[in-house]
Amino acid sequence: MHWIAFPWRPDEAPLAAGAPAACLHAWWALRWTPRVAVLDEALLLEVSSTERLWGGRPRLIGQLQADRPASGGPWAESATALAALALLRLRQSGHAAPASVPQDLPLHTLSAARPHAASLARMGCTTWGGLRALPRAGVARRFGAALLHALDQGWGDAPDALAWLALPDRFDLALELPAPVDSGPALLAAASDLLAALQSWLRARQQGALGLELAWEHELRRCNGVDLPAQQALPVRTAQPTQDMAHLRRLLSEHLARTTLAAPARQIRLRVLQAAPLPHASASLRYAAPARPPGEPWHQLVERLSARLGAAQVQAPALLADHRPECMQRWQAPPAAAALAPEGPACPDGPHAPDAALLPAWLVRPPLRLAVQGHRPYHHGLLRLLAGPHRVEAGWWTVPEEGGAAAAVRDYFVAHNDTVGLVWVYRERLGPQAQAPGPYRWFLQGLYA
Repeated sequence: MHWIAFPWRPDEAPLAAGAPAACLHAWWALRWTPRVAVLDEALLLEVSSTERLWGGRPRLIGQLQADRPASGGPWAESATALAALALLRLRQSGHAAPASVPQDLPLHTLSAARPHAASLARMGCTTWGGLRALPRAGVARRFGAALLHALDQGWGDAPDALAWLALPDRFDLALELPAPVDSGPALLAAASDLLAALQSWLRARQQGALGLELAWEHELRRCNGVDLPAQQALPVRTAQPTQDMAHLRRLLSEHLARTTLAAPARQIRLRVLQAAPLPHASASLRYAAPARPPGEPWHQLVERLSARLGAAQVQAPALLADHRPECMQRWQAPPAAAALAPEGPACPDGPHAPDAALLPAWLVRPPLRLAVQGHRPYHHGLLRLLAGPHRVEAGWWTVPEEGGAAAAVRDYFVAHNDTVGLVWVYRERLGPQAQAPGPYRWFLQGLYA
């Protein structure tokens, strides 16, 4: 495990109170890893399971440093949560990290040892290693078992019992204003922290906002003899899911410019009326360089590569309307492959076929002939048939002597055993002109991820 510790500002309101700044800091961390916890004055992130997704640990730490709300402050990393917290405390106090961690960490950096630091110092014990060297039974009798348990957690000998942070299902945050505001621009400026928290919430949930509501409570209940409503609300809708706070800020600004506040506002609240999953497009291999603007049509790329490398050196996939798996796709020269789209021409029995979910990710070319034991296929052990048969009769219109694939009369099954996992097999069904029925011949044609 690998832990990264950032300062958790002690002057912020508790997380349970829903303070926007506190939620901003915590929800921002959930964008990088689902394992986030608040311990004492630190925000702890366990990144061993996600660092590969961000390009490795050095790149992840660089992005964390550049993107966190309070950038530029101290941070620390270590193999355990308590060791990372201890190193963060040292850096916040201006001290350098010791050469050996956790052996030489000062004892006052361990929260459980702080009440007993004076007594332990009189015994000559000032480091984690010194405390670990004392007899455990004597330490437990004098200082309690909780100290030893915390020491074991800091050393990695006991699991960290931390409460993981979780995003709320609905975004609904309120902010008490330091002074009443009576204009739309001032109201929008006060909502900056709420919008920043909203962006962190949307990013962590991989969603985009379709509808928002900015509401404000009035400081007065009666003005010029007229009863005022307790609050006003301003709903805002977007055409597409978005995480762009600049766009949402402009929308709110346009609406507030046409809204008259009935009385000065003392509290504002922002909530999401509707959100939707926000699909993230995969990066294209054609635009690896960030300086190159995307937008080159596919057919133009194929034409340019064909002109540069030669028509015979460029192949494009073409989907064919054929039920035989080995014949569903063919690589051809671009002019004959309908290269106007990367996916090729539409195939009526393609991804929308009813049985498309059973098709494997990998095909074995050519299909592997399997042994048979007791009329059951054998591949590193007997295979158990889970789904099927799915019957395929195709290719009768082709002539093998002219280079076409042979006609196929097959029954497909999804099979499994403990050694190979899930596989896609078929048995050949004998044609009507076969002289003797005999046993079925079984073949392995597909592997599942």
